[in-house]
Amino acid sequence: MNFELTEERRMLQDTLRRFLSKRYDTETRNAILDSESGFSPDIWSDLADLGIIGALFTEAQGGFGGAGFDIAVVFEELGRAGVVEPFLDSAVLGGGLIAALGDTDQQALLAEVIAGHAHLALAHGEPASRYDLSRVETSAGFEDDKIVLNGRKAVVVNAEAAGHLIVTARESGDVDDETGISLFLVPADTAGVTLRGYPMLAGGRAAEITLEDVRLPPSARLGTAGAGFAALSDRVAAANVALAAEVLGAMETAVALTRDYMLTRKQFGRPIASFQALQHRFADLLIELEQARSAVINAAGHLAAAPHERDRQIAAARNLIGRIGRLVAEESIQLHGGIAMTQEYELAHIAKRIVMSDHRLGDTDTHLERFIALSYAQDAR
Repeated sequence: MNFELTEERRMLQDTLRRFLSKRYDTETRNAILDSESGFSPDIWSDLADLGIIGALFTEAQGGFGGAGFDIAVVFEELGRAGVVEPFLDSAVLGGGLIAALGDTDQQALLAEVIAGHAHLALAHGEPASRYDLSRVETSAGFEDDKIVLNGRKAVVVNAEAAGHLIVTARESGDVDDETGISLFLVPADTAGVTLRGYPMLAGGRAAEITLEDVRLPPSARLGTAGAGFAALSDRVAAANVALAAEVLGAMETAVALTRDYMLTRKQFGRPIASFQALQHRFADLLIELEQARSAVINAAGHLAAAPHERDRQIAAARNLIGRIGRLVAEESIQLHGGIAMTQEYELAHIAKRIVMSDHRLGDTDTHLERFIALSYAQDAR
């Protein structure tokens, strides 16, 4: 199997890397982190003009990519530069769900998303759901020919900037059932929608959302009533590939910064890179980084596979990335010393991104449990 990037993907990678190397330094990011919006509208618009959002959608959806390796290429570069703009939430999750389930009128919004003019947010996680994708307590009922939503959503990333929320709610079944879950396209200013926003530790902003008698027309539903779980699972799989690639890019930066520091920092008149004990520790990082790269390639290559095998391979990748990411973050900080903890130094943000990514869409232990369960299920067939 040939794992080399196609010419188009190499061009996409080079274009994005050059842009971010010129426009996205530590000072710029720190200013973005201190801003009220939590992202830069100018950089978001420029990246959209470069076609970065379009690379996350298929040609039929108005983009020019959308495959696992397209997603991996984009997010590896975003992770390498420590980008905090909400590509995962607005494009991969929000836009992907509209592309998969939306009717003609709803899909018209995709052009605005790809152009960078519209933001989306997926309101799915709830205070008691942890990482259980099928656990949805938010209810959707009918009253006077209107759909009425009631419930709470937790850690909804990009909610404050989003013009529309994609809300999951249960129309039938028990709280943990995969069947009975519907998705709704909800304008953020709809009566009954309350947001409480806050900054996240590794950058960006999220919100707690309360839905109190939110009344929607039936046309707000995405797809068939009660049949939204499959599409949700598909997009979360794509988001997990994106997260794995983003962490890989961040680890590459952490290791590069550590190498440069070890070559310049002197102790006893010699660069600390000349000390054998530190050389061994750094060599371990390089080995682990190559394992992580292989895991991302494997996950991206399986994104189009059957759901059972796809989810098993992606769970393995996220578990490995989580474990290696923690090691790289810890070792990079230790090999740097105190400078690694200062906000003015690039590694401080990169290490946060690596560690906090393990708390999105399932942590290391959750993905290990999922991999084991899926492997047993496959053996039982």
